[in-house]
Amino acid sequence: MKYVADTNTFLAVALNEPEKTWLIQVTEGHDLAAPAVLPYEIGNALSALAKRKVVLARQLPDIWDAVAGVSVELVDIDVRAALVLAGRLGIYAYDAYFLQCALETRCSLLTLDRGMKQAAKQLEIGVVEQT
Repeated sequence: MKYVADTNTFLAVALNEPEKTWLIQVTEGHDLAAPAVLPYEIGNALSALAKRKVVLARQLPDIWDAVAGVSVELVDIDVRAALVLAGRLGIYAYDAYFLQCALETRCSLLTLDRGMKQAAKQLEIGVVEQT
């Protein structure tokens, strides 16, 4: 089975967040996919964390290496359709890209974001839930 994994799941693992163990367990034996924009979104999130001094700028390459070590299929999605979703749901385009990816690949969404979970359920996309 394949899951579409949101940016926050990759960052949670790389930054040793409390959800790391669960994320590793739930994805074991499963393939991961994400829209092709994933590396850029991760880079943007990492630079924002450094700007807010959550991580040190010198840590960014090592954190990137940890994230880049995760095997994930990068999927070209229909950006126009994602923008329609963004407008309809009142969400950011970056979030809509992951939802569109899940729709196009017919995969469940793996995210830690409550709003993304709600949007996925509204679109009848399966959501991987922490039990």
